[in-house]
Amino acid sequence: MTGLEPQDCGNMQDIRDEIDRLDLALVDLIGERFGYIQRAWQIKLAENSAALVPWRVQEVVDKVRARASACDLPPDMVEALWRQMMGWFIQYEDERLRKKMERKS
Repeated sequence: MTGLEPQDCGNMQDIRDEIDRLDLALVDLIGERFGYIQRAWQIKLAENSAALVPWRVQEVVDKVRARASACDLPPDMVEALWRQMMGWFIQYEDERLRKKMERKS
């Protein structure tokens, strides 16, 4: 659902409603991304790969920083958000991989 443009918000309730709408959409997108993380650890298990792939982390950071700049957002802020999210996902993958490997032993 498309909401109001920021300049079309006439009061704080309009602003709050739009922020709430965007927050829900962001959670949905993070949930979609998490689905790929769920599949990633399963593939990594089959390939005997590590959860942390440093070159890939840097590749993602470079892409989101570039996108942030293109969208006139502070790249440092976007990088910090992504590093936090990716750190959690990597930890999640690592825990799943370790549990599965322990069961195999």
